[in-house]
Amino acid sequence: MPQSRTLTQQRAALEQEWARWAIPHAPTPEPFPRTSSGHTMLRSEVARSWQRSLSTVDPERRAAPADDDEIATRWAHSPLHAPVTALADELHSITDDSGFTACVTDERGTILWVSGGRVLRRRAEQLNFAPGGRWDEPHMGTNAMSLALCTGQPATVFSAEHLIAALHSWVCYSAPINAPDGRRLGVIDLSTSWERSHPLALSTVRALATAIRSQLPPDLPAEQPEIRLQCLGGASLSRAGCPVRLRPRQLEILTLLALEPDGFTPQRLHSAIYGDRPVSASTLKADVSHLRHATGGEIASRRYLLTRPISCDAVDLLDALAAGNLTAALRLYRGPLLPGSDTPGIAQWRENLAVRVRTAVLESPCAAHAVQFGIRCPEDVRVHEHALALLRPGDPRRPEVTARLHAALAD
Repeated sequence: MPQSRTLTQQRAALEQEWARWAIPHAPTPEPFPRTSSGHTMLRSEVARSWQRSLSTVDPERRAAPADDDEIATRWAHSPLHAPVTALADELHSITDDSGFTACVTDERGTILWVSGGRVLRRRAEQLNFAPGGRWDEPHMGTNAMSLALCTGQPATVFSAEHLIAALHSWVCYSAPINAPDGRRLGVIDLSTSWERSHPLALSTVRALATAIRSQLPPDLPAEQPEIRLQCLGGASLSRAGCPVRLRPRQLEILTLLALEPDGFTPQRLHSAIYGDRPVSASTLKADVSHLRHATGGEIASRRYLLTRPISCDAVDLLDALAAGNLTAALRLYRGPLLPGSDTPGIAQWRENLAVRVRTAVLESPCAAHAVQFGIRCPEDVRVHEHALALLRPGDPRRPEVTARLHAALAD
């Protein structure tokens, strides 16, 4: 009984904090909410998660969105399938005997496998706590699964620590599952009703994660990037090595989302795409919805952002420049960003990337850099002059660079 009263009091205090700070559509105050004595009412990791989540998640959301992929096929090919299957009897025993429901997610927070008693599972399925449900932070806010994915540490989220009100009657315990090389493969979660909260549940979920990790092969192969966006000198999208057909406008949107990982408000993305043109908001929503399907649900809805970075040549270019690897940057820079696009946001990024690469080339003491960039930019007189200044007399590349310089001057 004392434990029950303590849990009841804790839940009531958290509900009050949630009502003050996480009410739908209210601006998020800074710093973290505090009592009159100056102490925060929330654990710091929960408060930080609320702050991150409020830009993409409506606290009144009723259920997790569904992943469009074939979940049964993905589970069958998951590296976690064999270890979890080997532990299935133990997991079923824990859920059936202790009144918990268990699940295993992939590295994106999509549930792949669920176990539990019929009554509790039925309650959980109303929240789409079921195969295919997306439980990462950009889709479902603060919960134990999203915290474990985000922090890489075991996590507990009790009652109104959940950002979404529909989860306040639950308590969840999760632990990350990593490959032998440290890659995050997913999480394992135990969840039950809030009044059954018990600290031993976190120890149990830790032990289960350790047991699953112990059965993974030591040479587990690394997964190749599932989605690849090429937007320098042209435009294409592939998923799992297969081309994905998108309209030019959709490729422009995806490029902007890849280049700006913090995302866009709907209004700012509309402006970046259409400028002052009188285009309805529903047009942008339709294009984003199509992109969401094409990328497997990787785009948040309340604030447009990629919930998982995609492989993109323009982003790789920025990384190479930041690392001072101009050779790699020039290899990636096959041409301007989406050269046929007149979209305002793309035009700004096109100029940004071109200036960054050109500046690095003009500051480089390596003649090969100027020669290579000059091939991409034959009209750039200064680049050709820089190349000739670096090339020694008799270098076989000098005649070619001189010819390009004369052609540029003639224009």
